[in-house]
This record gives sequence, structure tokens and C-alpha cells, in this order.
Amino acid sequence: MPELDVLTLGNAIVDVIAHTDDAFLVSEKLHKGSMNLIDEARAEDLYARMGQAAIISGGSGANTAVGAASLGARAGFIGKVREDELGRIYRHDMNATGVRFETAYAAPEGPATARSFILVTPDGERTMNTYLGACQNLTPDDIDAATVKGAAITYLEGYLWDPPAAKQAFRKAVEIAHGAGNKVALTLSDSFCVDRYRAEFLDLARTGALDILFANIHELKALYETADEDTAVAALREEGHPDRDFLAVVTRSERGSLIVSRAGTRAVEAYPPESIVDLTGAGDLFAGGFLAGLTRGLDHVASARLGAMAAAEVISHIGARPQRSLREMAEAEGLLG
Repeated sequence: MPELDVLTLGNAIVDVIAHTDDAFLVSEKLHKGSMNLIDEARAEDLYARMGQAAIISGGSGANTAVGAASLGARAGFIGKVREDELGRIYRHDMNATGVRFETAYAAPEGPATARSFILVTPDGERTMNTYLGACQNLTPDDIDAATVKGAAITYLEGYLWDPPAAKQAFRKAVEIAHGAGNKVALTLSDSFCVDRYRAEFLDLARTGALDILFANIHELKALYETADEDTAVAALREEGHPDRDFLAVVTRSERGSLIVSRAGTRAVEAYPPESIVDLTGAGDLFAGGFLAGLTRGLDHVASARLGAMAAAEVISHIGARPQRSLREMAEAEGLLG
């Protein structure tokens, strides 16, 4: 039996979340719904200009681990923070959710713990401006072989593909995971991330490095450079290494999700949210729910329904971490079998 159901690798980021309007995005020359990488000077300038903010531990892969843990999965996280105030808060928050987080602190003389300034417009859409800071210091040395071997699924966020050393860390994790007979998953993370690394992401799928791919429909269309959803999905069905099973899960907001494989495409309806307050973390929590279901032995459709429920909970409030026990919600809805 694996020691962990899900191990995620990602950028350890503290979220600084504030409500704003479209006019502020225009004045700051920000593309609505995008994720922008910024330097420390821009981070300080944007923080001074944005309104009252809530500070919450986040990061895409970390959010996925927390979502899986809230559903009862045994989850772990590998990411880098410095031992500063935000870094200590981050480590405490992760461990408090039940996620195993044992990555060594970054060097004290290096950049500060990362933070993402998330601007939420009235429609719930979020525009992220991220100072990666200590995140960029993740290296292959941070990949503990025993931990990866002991995880049924190792999951990487596409954002981690930016720093070269972190990219090497991911490749090391893939080799270890597949060497142990375990699965590897990737989320494309962001359309602009896809634009930067389209060829490399496709190569990961085609060479057999990936068993599961997560994307939203915008990222998928960016991957295949098409505005047509059907064209993108048809191309996705042909992906993967011929000697390995390949599964893709595509989220489409209120239209639910698609489960895509060579065998066909299956649509799964969305879970109706109580309200839409902040879309931050919806895709992260969907992935956490899906992976928790998969490692529990649920089929793909049931796992997608679990993911949809987790996403619906997180968009009903500020912040990308669940505020209710997802396991209790799922049991009440009869989603855990």
C-alpha cells in the first residue's frame, strides 16, 4: 500500500486577495483572468495600490493537496518557502490541514516567501500577479525518492515549469514515480503558461511522462492553438504514449467537465454552488477531488463529480482552501460510495 494517495509539487505561495473592479485592472494594464509573474518592486507597488486584502496560504499544487486531504486522502506537498514570517505561517497552515509538508526551508539569504496578489472582480473572476520569490529555489535535491515512491499519484502544477531547477526536479520525480509503478499527473495551470511551454507540455504527454492531464477549456484551446472546442478535444483524444494509458480531464466552468481518453469523451455536469464569490482555486480543488476519488477506487465519472463538488465549495467564499469538511459534504451527498 502506498504511504500517500496524492503527492503534489508546486509553488508555495501566500495569497493576498482583494476585491476590485474592471477599471482597476485596466488602469494597471492587467489582462483579466490571467496569471502574471512580477518582480519584488512591482509586488510592493501593486500591494500599495490594491484595496483591503485577506492573506491566505495558497499555491495551486498545495491547494490541490489540501482539497484531497479534506476528502480523506493521504496527501503530501513539496514546495519551497523561506523561514520568514510568511514561510512559517505557510508551513503551519499546510500541516494543520493534514498535508505532509517536510521540504527544507530555502536559504535565509535568498528571496522571500512567494506571494500572489489576487484581484477578484464582481463576476468572481480572478487576476493573479505573482512574485515567486523562494519558490524558484526548488531543486532536484528537494525531491525525496522515498516520498515519491510512496505516493500513488504524483501531481505537478504547470506553473512550476518556469524555473529551470524546478523543471529538473519534476523530471526527477517523474522518473522515480514511474520507476515505482506509480502515476504522474500535470495541470496546465494557465493559458499564458501554455503559450510559454506548449511544445514541452505536449512532449511530456507524447513521451509517456504523463498519465493524467488536467486543463480548463481555455488552456486546452491554447495548447492546440485553436478557438474551436471540438477541434481541441479531438486532438486531445489522440495524445499520450502508445504504450501507456492516458487520461485527460477538462473543466468548463458551469458546463461541467469532460473526461477524455482514446476510448471516447464523457461529459460530467457541474455541481451547483451556493454562490459565486471568488473563482480562485476552482481548478485546484477540482483536481484534488478527482484525484481523491481516483485513489479511493471511484470510476472517472464519480471522481469528476467529487471534483465538481469540491470546486463548488471553494468558489462560494474568498480564498482557495475549503472552509468546510469536503468529506462530510461528499458523504452527505452520497458521492463517496
